[in-house]
Amino acid sequence: MKATVLALALLAAGAAFAGSPAPGNESREARHMDDLATLLDLTDAQRVQVQSILEAEHAKMKQSFEAAKASGTKPDWQQMKALHQQLEQETLQKLAAPASSGGAQLSASQLKKFQILSRQMRPHFHHGPPSGTDAAGPATPQG
Repeated sequence: MKATVLALALLAAGAAFAGSPAPGNESREARHMDDLATLLDLTDAQRVQVQSILEAEHAKMKQSFEAAKASGTKPDWQQMKALHQQLEQETLQKLAAPASSGGAQLSASQLKKFQILSRQMRPHFHHGPPSGTDAAGPATPQG
């Protein structure tokens, strides 16, 4: 139960950074960031930095997705997984970096909690391509 609540809080926090908020979503997004700040025991300074770092991660992922979409080609699952892993590592490095260099300076305990929440949030990136497909694309019927 506790793990589910943590996962939902991180999911909600990630959704809060999806771009400009729709009308009426500001309070929900603020609540999600409040939940994440509570679960990670963030200071006010860390909260600001974490929010900024997560917004930057989301913007990079969105930009990559839109670039792939604009090219007219569908990115394969392996490419998207690799990009996601790269952005995840960059985000963790920024979260651990000192505040003087733009990081959030999270403690080892805070980083561990963040990683657990992230794993619970994004299971589709950790279990392989969707059912019925291989890494190259949709499965072909056998007959």
